[in-house]
Amino acid sequence: MVASALSFSLMGVCVKQVGGRIPAAEVVFARAIVSVALSWWLLHRAGIPAWGKRRWLLIWRGAIGTAALLCVYAALAALPLAAATVLQYLYPPFTALLAWLMLGEPIGKRVLAAMALGWLGVLLVAQPAGLLQGGATLPLFPVLIAVTGALFTALAYVSVRSLGTSEHPLVIVFYFPLVALPLSLPLVALNPVLPTPAELLWLVGVGVFTQLGQVYLTRSLTALPAARATAISYVQVLFAGGWGWLLFGESIDSWTIAGAGLVLAATLVSLSHSRQQKRS
Repeated sequence: MVASALSFSLMGVCVKQVGGRIPAAEVVFARAIVSVALSWWLLHRAGIPAWGKRRWLLIWRGAIGTAALLCVYAALAALPLAAATVLQYLYPPFTALLAWLMLGEPIGKRVLAAMALGWLGVLLVAQPAGLLQGGATLPLFPVLIAVTGALFTALAYVSVRSLGTSEHPLVIVFYFPLVALPLSLPLVALNPVLPTPAELLWLVGVGVFTQLGQVYLTRSLTALPAARATAISYVQVLFAGGWGWLLFGESIDSWTIAGAGLVLAATLVSLSHSRQQKRS
């Protein structure tokens, strides 16, 4: 899950590089082309049948994941990298709640503690001091898009958890871009933008890092309860803050450092719960 978070943070860097000019749907479409090719090659190399058993649920997971990607990419283009990632990380509580309602997965005390620490860390990284002192706030519409993306992400993760009982992780990963291609193509046709050679490389990077993130994410969600796995993934906030500071000149203040510490604590609490369960 940590490797998945690192991959997705690098994907965010690539999206930021092209997000000012390339529409979100075109980024999703380019990502899908790269991921379909990589997924097909991985399935062929492993000798695994590509089409799966529960095809309607696989298609549903692909459709919900595509909607989530459109929202996430649009938010990344309109907001600072750290802020967009913070808002995306509203999804772990959504995931835990949906997994409880739809899959009957219990929410243990340690997972609840990890979620609470992660939420508090996310709020601190969002720099509430600016809001309390009447400072600049984030634009409302991109914020709403990011929150919607978090909800769609939670729905997609719960479906992955359900699919893990019958499908190979590579099959689940393959269906995501396979469904995203026909869904995003009409949106691309409405507003096509020809990428420059440099932008084309960044788009390839989006596809490669998203593919890596999806592979690691799917392996994690098929091995861990959804609430615990997503609590661990809070570490992506740390990566996003670091890339924003190094590459985009986004400042890291005391609020961000304090929030990062709480996010790290949430990850450690989740991991300690996993180790205790394994011993028992």
